[in-house]
Amino acid sequence: MAAVQAQERPLAAVFKKMAGGPFPLVIESFDRGKTIFFPGDPAERVYFLVKGAVKLSRVYEAGEEITVALLRENSVFGVLSLITGHRSDRFYHAVAFTPVELHSVPIDQVEKSLKEDPELCMLMLQGLSSRILQTEMMIETLAHRDMGSRLVSFLLILCRDFGIPTHEGITIDLRLSHQAIAEAIGSTRVTVTRLLGDLRDKQIISIHKKKITVHNPITLSQQFV
Repeated sequence: MAAVQAQERPLAAVFKKMAGGPFPLVIESFDRGKTIFFPGDPAERVYFLVKGAVKLSRVYEAGEEITVALLRENSVFGVLSLITGHRSDRFYHAVAFTPVELHSVPIDQVEKSLKEDPELCMLMLQGLSSRILQTEMMIETLAHRDMGSRLVSFLLILCRDFGIPTHEGITIDLRLSHQAIAEAIGSTRVTVTRLLGDLRDKQIISIHKKKITVHNPITLSQQFV
């Protein structure tokens, strides 16, 4: 029953409820490509994504950056230090994948609210479970050596998490530049442009004002594999 009740409570409203008194809600906007926080930054605030998409990635010693999740609207992030049981610095590089609007509150207030509200804990757990699933899918995507297969896998993830059914198929509700896609899958803009062109020529996808429509996800999944 608690799980059902938790699902009925909008996370945005719960998040705003945590802010108040000495813990005012902070509203921030970031342009595409701007860093929200770097790995190693102090974990001081928890963020709620109101509008847009945020890319979380891991940066390795050799300088390679691997995308581990692409967060959609109504996602909470920046809570890893609470899960580990002790305060830690930021683990991920968080970047605005599109123009975004964020709300944030101090991590102390989130910790206090989690202790007082079991339903909030359930909401957070549901959000983290979805994040883990997407991260597993991103790892599978990056395991493909062939860039065509990477692109197809990434588009299918976007259909799952950002797709809107239309009469033409599934429209990914993000304005995506070829460069942004290339950065997400570890490719180059030139390669992504060529591969998207191939898919468009085969009438598997169409692109209008930087929004990609996948006409048949099953047909797409059969490409480059």
